[in-house]
Amino acid sequence: MPHRFHLVDVFGDGPFSGNPLAVVADADDLDTATMQQITRWMNLSETTFLLPPTSEEADYRVRIFTLERELPFAGHPTLGTCHAWLASGGVPRQPGRIVQECGAGLVPIRQDEAGLAFAAPPLIRSGAVEEARVAEIAAVLRVERSAIVEAQWVDNGPGWIAVLLESAEAVIAVDPTRHHPTRLDIGIVGPHPAGSPVAWELRALFSDPFGALIEDPVTGSLNASVAQWLLSSGRATAPYVAAQGTCLGRKGRVRVERGEGDTVWIGGATQALVTGVMDF
Repeated sequence: MPHRFHLVDVFGDGPFSGNPLAVVADADDLDTATMQQITRWMNLSETTFLLPPTSEEADYRVRIFTLERELPFAGHPTLGTCHAWLASGGVPRQPGRIVQECGAGLVPIRQDEAGLAFAAPPLIRSGAVEEARVAEIAAVLRVERSAIVEAQWVDNGPGWIAVLLESAEAVIAVDPTRHHPTRLDIGIVGPHPAGSPVAWELRALFSDPFGALIEDPVTGSLNASVAQWLLSSGRATAPYVAAQGTCLGRKGRVRVERGEGDTVWIGGATQALVTGVMDF
């Protein structure tokens, strides 16, 4: 059966500079096992599947898969899927506001002249990381324990632990081990010098099913939860722009803004570089 297909570059500063996302539309006939199989074949960090919403408040529903598992929420898949839905003729119930239904619930997405931005979801887990875990992460990153200024749980679905280093330069210099026997989802963050075009440098490292440590080019969920931590702790002020993907030759740029109350908005460029039909 034919399925519309989009390959969307998300958070890039120009074509082929962000994080690619595969979006399979008209996915009503696909079961979970088939979605996981397609995702592994695509071999991207995530592939998403567009479905009709089950909530009267939502404009569409999405299921988000990594090579290993299904996620309740992820950032660049949220913006990339929304872009594909709009490009396929989707019309939001309310102009300029799209509501995505996913495993984490309903996620508001804003559309304006700057592009798309999603409202960061609440954290599932927050707070300080136990010392034994911090020491383990330091060993994985191959840095001294003293180089980690602070470590926090910033889990909004994938399981992120954020570690703050003293500078963006220190973040870029990290040369982590390539394998670890237990699952890890690590976000590394450090400030750029005052007056720089970007305020923070981020890197995202996660385990694959075989224990290899993989670096993700640009990660919306991590940027969202790190922003919530940095803003609430007073370490950062919004708006700001974060960079990610530098060590992978990418030029990811993530816009962070603060809305009403404590709402944090995460935005960036989206561009469909490939569109077509999958027939299987």
